[in-house]
This record gives sequence, structure tokens and C-alpha cells, in this order.
Amino acid sequence: MTFQEQVIAELKSKPTIDPKVEIRKSIDFMKDYATKNTFVNGFVLGISGGQDSTLVGKLAQMAVDELNEENQTDRYKFIAIRLPYGKQFDEDDAQDAIGFIQPSTTYTVDIKEAVDASERALAQAGITISDYTKGNEKARERMKVQFSIAASLSCIVLGTDHAAEALTGFYTKFGDGAADLMPIYRLNKRQGRQLLKELGCPEHLYKKIPTADLEDEKPALPDEVALGVSYDEIDDFLEGKQVSDKALETIEKHFSRSAHKRHMPITIFDDFWK
Repeated sequence: MTFQEQVIAELKSKPTIDPKVEIRKSIDFMKDYATKNTFVNGFVLGISGGQDSTLVGKLAQMAVDELNEENQTDRYKFIAIRLPYGKQFDEDDAQDAIGFIQPSTTYTVDIKEAVDASERALAQAGITISDYTKGNEKARERMKVQFSIAASLSCIVLGTDHAAEALTGFYTKFGDGAADLMPIYRLNKRQGRQLLKELGCPEHLYKKIPTADLEDEKPALPDEVALGVSYDEIDDFLEGKQVSDKALETIEKHFSRSAHKRHMPITIFDDFWK
């Protein structure tokens, strides 16, 4: 089995999809989990205004709408959370995403004070963190807030990880990589766009340049610049297509270096890392 075949098998990615089928699959996945776990009153997700959270948020709202209708109740909720660090540069997109999703409830929690307080506390202990590490602090603070809100409302936290992110490890460990359910895990980036198009999402939300926007010194740094490889090349790789030698080398490095992110905390019984 080639490296490419190994990765495709591990991440469960497919060369082509039917958007309608994948929409149904994700919705049913969330509904089944909520039905089988009676403590679940709904789902929580941070909405950034980017493609991935817009997609998962819309699917979650569709899931709770169906659950409420089928059970003749208003018990189930989708809680959308805005989590800016101060003022977000693309706040208009975030609000457009909220408008598209039409969530049951929306909260806004500014994480700036908490993140800055953590940075100051570390400095007082003699630890100066880099701008990159502070970006990870932001991601972890956002997830901490989501879990706190979920616990308060008997909900579970959704994640937006998909095959292209899982392949590259382009997420923060125990930050945006931490969640209870990952409804779009099997899809690549272009397939996510196909689902949003099928759902009638405004084009500017799924055609915008993807950015994590975590580093103060590199605001709105495009993902593809940070990765050194384009999402088209990553998606081609996940779909079993041929990619350039340079792209393949970059993808292999990302996959190898991020192996620990795709694994539960390592014990003495694990040997994948040796």
C-alpha cells in the first residue's frame, strides 16, 4: 500500500461524493448520537465566519430542527458562539454565517481578556510565549468556553475537523481539535464547499480564503501560505489523484509531524511513534 493509499484509508476520504447523501449522513450522525445519549439537549459550536464552522453549524441546526419536529418538542437547541479576540477583521462574514445558519441561540464571548490574562500570568512566572504559542492559547480558550457553555446547557461540543485538516494537522491540539463529535471528518475542503453550495450558502462564505487568524503578528495569514501547499493539492491527494513531487513531500512531512494530534494521549502500550 502506498503512502497515499494508506492516508486515504485512515482518513476515510472518498474521491467523489453526492452532496445530498453526505448532508444526510452528517445530520443523521448527530441525531443518532443525541437520541442514544439522553443527556444531550443539543449542540454547541463556535462560528468564525469560515467555511468549516458555517457548514457544521448549518448541519447542526438542521439536525435539531428535525429532532424537535419528530419528537414534538422544543428541547433540542443549536448554540452558536461567537468567540472573537477583541475585534475580528471579518466580523461581517461571521454575522452572515449566523444569518445563514439561523441558530436556536447565539452567544458572544470575547476571549481577549482571558487570553491576555494567561499571557501575563506566564510572564510573571518567567515564561514568555511566542506569538505562535499565543495563537494556540486563543484556540484553547475558545474550546474551553464552548465546553463550559455545553456543560451548563447539557449539550455537546461539535468540531469542524475534516480530512484536509486531519491530514496536515492544521489545528490546535486540545483547541479546535478537541470536540465531542466531528460531523464532517471524512470530507476534504472542496467537498465541504459542495455541501454548502447544495445548502444554498452565500458564495462569499465558502469561496473566501481560509485563514486561522490566530497570530497577532500575522493577521489573516492564509492557511495555504502557512502550510506551504494548496488545498487543491491536498484535496487531489485525498481523492487519489497525482500531485507534484513538491506537494507530496510537503504533505508527507505534515502527516508525519502531526501524527500525535490524531492519537489519544500516548501510553506505554502505544508504539506508533517509535
